[in-house]
Amino acid sequence: MSLTAKDISVVKGLWGKISSKADEIGAEALGRMLTVYPQTKTYFSHWSDLSPGSAQVKKHGKTIMGAVADAVSKIDDLPAALSQLSELHAYKLRVDPSNFKILAHNIIVVTAMLFPADFTPEVHVSLDKFLQNLAWCLAERYR
Repeated sequence: MSLTAKDISVVKGLWGKISSKADEIGAEALGRMLTVYPQTKTYFSHWSDLSPGSAQVKKHGKTIMGAVADAVSKIDDLPAALSQLSELHAYKLRVDPSNFKILAHNIIVVTAMLFPADFTPEVHVSLDKFLQNLAWCLAERYR
């Protein structure tokens, strides 16, 4: 699913509004994913505390949203921007690529919760398309 010029503009505009809370979004989205989809915990079994709000969840949530920020800044060439992350997750971490879509969904939920006035149907569609493209690019090395 390709991003239109309007989608790109909407995503960049939204990111300008939400980036100051990116760490919070990431931590909450990851915490939700680990709670609602407990099968995702297998990739983090080396962590001592997988509960929402734990230091490890917050730290990785920040890392995730740092990658999202990088993807937003390189939105015109997501495959190249995410190539190294795709390789890491496919070959070293061996994460099931379906989990990228689960996390994307949780990022959308948290964004809508924290920014209800900004989360219009138009924004929802564009953000969903962007995050699904991001998930697709992360799964690239699995093909």
